[in-house]
Amino acid sequence: MKASHIRKLIKPIESAYSEMFSGRVYRVGKGAVSVRNHSGEALHTVIAVHGFLENHCYFTQAYEEATTELILLTCSNYHIPVNGVTPENPDWEVPIKHLEGTIEYDACILNQALANLPSAEHVRVHGHSRGGAVILEAIRQRPELYEQVEVVLEAPVLPQGRLHALVTMLLEPISHGMWPWLIRLINSAPHSAYGQTFFGKMNPRKKQLLSKLFSATQDHLTIVRNIENIMDWMSRTDTSVYQHIRHGTFLIPAVDRILDRSAMLASARQSPTTMRIVETKAPSHFITLDSKEWIPGFAALPAAAQG
Repeated sequence: MKASHIRKLIKPIESAYSEMFSGRVYRVGKGAVSVRNHSGEALHTVIAVHGFLENHCYFTQAYEEATTELILLTCSNYHIPVNGVTPENPDWEVPIKHLEGTIEYDACILNQALANLPSAEHVRVHGHSRGGAVILEAIRQRPELYEQVEVVLEAPVLPQGRLHALVTMLLEPISHGMWPWLIRLINSAPHSAYGQTFFGKMNPRKKQLLSKLFSATQDHLTIVRNIENIMDWMSRTDTSVYQHIRHGTFLIPAVDRILDRSAMLASARQSPTTMRIVETKAPSHFITLDSKEWIPGFAALPAAAQG
């Protein structure tokens, strides 16, 4: 990448979205892990990994039970979307050797959280979109951590997957130097101009979270690096990565205009039979925001055959 492009791309993006948060926030490398306070004894721990240009608020309304310990990742070089909490540096943090802004880097954040934070016996790791790839990469890096872990991969970026043809068509002509200009254009356009195409039918929560997408990262370089790394990771990662997953669920939307749904399904079908494939009726890539009904109950474990 040209130095002049990098200079343009590292100009900071101001944080535009946060919510009140009650709990502790730990800085881990260039990312963070937030542990929400829970009032009851934790029966379940959920570690959630947000997708590209999202933030951890994607999951907060999906897991509201008092007995659920919710641990939320903030991927590297993303803004931490919390008010009123000062991040602390945990004594269990270890340096990360991968390039920040990559799936490999964020997988290391996830593994440090999983190794040090859950207090419940039943642990679920739930990733949306790019977050699905982060989980698979984390499993590949440290399979021993996942022997008893339930995995939920929602509209996930998968090995041998592809972006939707519409997205590929939009990205192809864009050079690195055009990104800051393009993002300004998107941010100034009325949401309706592109929202319905990519995001499907809107609801209040969806509108609240998805209207702030292009201010989720701390700079434009992270956006470019995320996209290039997602495409690279999908093409070079083999479906053999699935062999270390013990049990869990793929949630596939009925319509997806971000990722190629047929490639996603073909990849998911290479996984062990202890992984369920649920083809939801969700009308968009954002299954959890469309309806919480698709999120598997904690009792639905583990050995249902693939659909």
